[in-house]
Amino acid sequence: MLRMSLTTCRSLTVVLSVMIPSTHVAAQTGTMKEQIVGTWAYVSVDTVRPDGARQPMYGANPQGLAVFDAGGHYILMTSRADIAKFASGNRTEGTPEENKAVVHGMIAHFGTYSVNEAEKTVTFHVTTSSFPNWNGVEQKRPFSVDGDQLKWATPASSGGTAEVVLRRLR
Repeated sequence: MLRMSLTTCRSLTVVLSVMIPSTHVAAQTGTMKEQIVGTWAYVSVDTVRPDGARQPMYGANPQGLAVFDAGGHYILMTSRADIAKFASGNRTEGTPEENKAVVHGMIAHFGTYSVNEAEKTVTFHVTTSSFPNWNGVEQKRPFSVDGDQLKWATPASSGGTAEVVLRRLR
């Protein structure tokens, strides 16, 4: 049976409390490309107008994931949480109103990405998107990673700048 004195326990607690935060910080270091790798959940997607007014693009609780792999591939899917189900129960038989709600309420695309460390930008090389005008297009975004938060901005989006905030999933 291992016995430790109270002084030894306190010393061990101090050492561990110093080591654990530094381990977390060490995991967050590295290049911006290394930091973006992972699976991220949407926190918010807001249009920020020139006057500073904010409007959620996908509702107050956007759903979706962004996944970036170490090989340079990505996939994004963003959706409103409140899109109504189709009355027919068949996705190919949606009414014009139901189809419009889906198109306005979600976006998805995939392809490859590259990070410019000096500019602090990520460029999406879109292979295919649910918005076909983006197929084959490159989209550059300023971005930042702060711990488990990833943010980027999409200029000239919906009458302002789209600000995307995600959190890392563990």
